Amino acid sequence: MNHDTPLHLGSAPSFLHRETGKPVQSLVLIWRLEQPYLHEIPENDLTMSDELLCPQCHSMYAYHDGTRMNCPECGHAWDADTLAEEEALDGAVLDANGNPLADGDSVVVIKDLPVKGAPKPIKAGTKVKNIRLVDGDHNIACKLDGFGAMGLKSEFVRKA
Repeated sequence: MNHDTPLHLGSAPSFLHRETGKPVQSLVLIWRLEQPYLHEIPENDLTMSDELLCPQCHSMYAYHDGTRMNCPECGHAWDADTLAEEEALDGAVLDANGNPLADGDSVVVIKDLPVKGAPKPIKAGTKVKNIRLVDGDHNIACKLDGFGAMGLKSEFVRKA
């Protein structure tokens, strides 16, 4: 289509490239032509970070609309701050109330816990000081008066 010919209803509009003067038919090409040249973009904007990838489809075309991040490929929308907090807590040990635990914290047992080989259980309300986090099913290592060294599950304690 020559850009001198009149447009007819149903035909794609013709736009002229701002540098070459040749007609451009595609809106995608027009959008790309309107974007700043690489030498106009600051250096730190050219680096790809994991924050900008869609957590669902890992698309690199995610963008921020002012309040949320959006993915044009799969349509997923998310809050970048909330996602970062959730990822930080993925490997964390949480107590019964969902609070993160750390080495050296003090915790309180929330229910009576029977101990194999001991004549009495650990009573609810027992305070355990200076815990140590370990890997495994019983992810808290501690010392209890009358019981000695012991492993507890974090789901049966709350932060003191």
